[in-house]
Amino acid sequence: MIESWSAAIAPFTVAALALILPGAVIVVAGWGVRRLALWFFAPALSLAVLAVAAVLAGMVGLPWGPIPIAIVTVVVAAIATTIRLLWVRDAPAALPPLRVILTTVAAFVAATVAISIQLMTVFDRPENISQTFDAIVHLNTIRYAMDTANASAFHIGATSDIAFYPNAWHALVSLSGLVSGASVPIAVNAANIAIGAVAWPASVIALSLTLFGSRMAVGIVAAALSTGFGAFPILLFDFGVLYPNATAYAILPAGLAALWMILKVTGRGDAIRTVALILLLVVGVGLAHPNAVLALYAMGAAVALVVLLLRAISAGSRRVWLTHSSAALLVLLVGAALWRFSRTGWGMSRWAPWQSTAQSFGEAVLISPRAYPLTLITAAFLLLGVTLIIRTPSRGLFALPFAVAAFMFILVSGTPVDFLLREMVTNPWYNDPYRLAALLPVAGIPVAVFAVTWLADACAPWLRGRTAVYAVTVAVSSVALFSVAVGPNVSAAMERAHVNYRMDASSALLTSDEEELLERLDDTTPAEALIAGSPWTGTSLAYALAGRDVVEIHVFGTRSSEEIYLDEHLREIDEDPLVCDAIRTVGVTHVLDFGTQNVFNRDDAAADRAGIQGLDPGEHLELIDSQGDAQLFRVVGC
Repeated sequence: MIESWSAAIAPFTVAALALILPGAVIVVAGWGVRRLALWFFAPALSLAVLAVAAVLAGMVGLPWGPIPIAIVTVVVAAIATTIRLLWVRDAPAALPPLRVILTTVAAFVAATVAISIQLMTVFDRPENISQTFDAIVHLNTIRYAMDTANASAFHIGATSDIAFYPNAWHALVSLSGLVSGASVPIAVNAANIAIGAVAWPASVIALSLTLFGSRMAVGIVAAALSTGFGAFPILLFDFGVLYPNATAYAILPAGLAALWMILKVTGRGDAIRTVALILLLVVGVGLAHPNAVLALYAMGAAVALVVLLLRAISAGSRRVWLTHSSAALLVLLVGAALWRFSRTGWGMSRWAPWQSTAQSFGEAVLISPRAYPLTLITAAFLLLGVTLIIRTPSRGLFALPFAVAAFMFILVSGTPVDFLLREMVTNPWYNDPYRLAALLPVAGIPVAVFAVTWLADACAPWLRGRTAVYAVTVAVSSVALFSVAVGPNVSAAMERAHVNYRMDASSALLTSDEEELLERLDDTTPAEALIAGSPWTGTSLAYALAGRDVVEIHVFGTRSSEEIYLDEHLREIDEDPLVCDAIRTVGVTHVLDFGTQNVFNRDDAAADRAGIQGLDPGEHLELIDSQGDAQLFRVVGC
């Protein structure tokens, strides 16, 4: 399998460097090189730079590529340097011990390798596509961004008639394809591996080091646990497919870490720098997917409200109670406004619960949604962490985000559709259990890290002064920890996800026969061809995979009256002269017919395009290529 992935090396390298270099420059400019946790903020900062650079490039007419990224990186780094030199007066941070640096970096590399192999196994081949509904628009949007050299959030939404569409994922993937020359499917898979294997473990490590300090145990455990849960990143590369959501969640731990840093600021200058960091990360998370900003707010607000309460109790004065109550009210009002603004339509938010409330509680605590089997190591650490926090609640402030994520998951997956609280809280996620299940590892891993650090502290007296025993213990423990990467929880998620990337004669969106026919479009159609077909059946992927213009890029795009008429009556072309009239108006030159098999495997799903399926050659439709049930016609005599 590894050899077949050689075509993805170049686009993966481009994506990985794009995720590391801009953010690394900003970290060095703003903080120097002495803070280990800040190193791992680089991918989150880089994604923010990429998304902003793509928007600005589109505004000024600069082609999308490395140049706008370099410009924005330099500008942000200059701002970071200015803040650092003019306002920050704190003493230089102490560099962590070399063994901590080396083991943390080595653990990060190990996590990158492990998650890369997991996702390569899920995708099977670098050219495979997700056989799911949203893959249609995402793949075509990547082709659109590459063809126009424009990945702006105000541009890419044209493929689905949306004026503004979150662009961080599309910016990274299109950059990978443009620079490496890779095809759309290979660029997509390579960039997704970079997101899951570089951005995600780095962000988890950043959060854990920020919470628990730069310790060897923290770096190793955080990296290992980032590989051990099927709920993320694998679940969002399976369901949907939710590529933008996966991108946003991958950097969400870094956003949480930045919020935590605001509680530890040492002066006005450090506060300014930290707020600037938070704002940049919020922009990055928001331009990846807005609902991740809501998740960041919800988790951060829980911590803020408890901190305000504890400080008010500690101070005990009326003035402090008044100021802190006002701050708490402001936090709640901001949340109410965000939730009101982010509400989704009734028809799009009717996702049903999976299970009972009790079952959802167990799945949340053990981070095993969709009845994924337990990996005993991760389950034990989570239970130990929860137990320790219950015994000493004053040490468990960091667990509040997990409580929020678990609460929302329990609501959406374990309570009825018509439950008012469910509709109020989880509507911005379409009341979709999958989207909230993926948040559980984001917020839950620190609970397990806390448990392992407690165990490490408990064992420290026994290991002190016994160098050989200490080294062996660390090595054996690290191997055991990284075994979660092949544990039942992840393996089950990989097996389920692999089904949605399988390319064969029965694939839901695009069969192997249909793929082969599309690969021949360079030979069978002219470059200026305009192809009609039912997007439900995968015909619109002629644009993403072969670069041929199609009438309908996406299932839910706006259709003209002539396009609707073709969808309903094209197979009557020899009897109905209005069909030829519509063809001339639209400019159709060719028609793809992939039969009635559609992405949802339901006969009623493609009913609105029934007239453009099941076609036969005739006076006006000349069959020029076929592969199995897939047919390509040329329109003649219209």
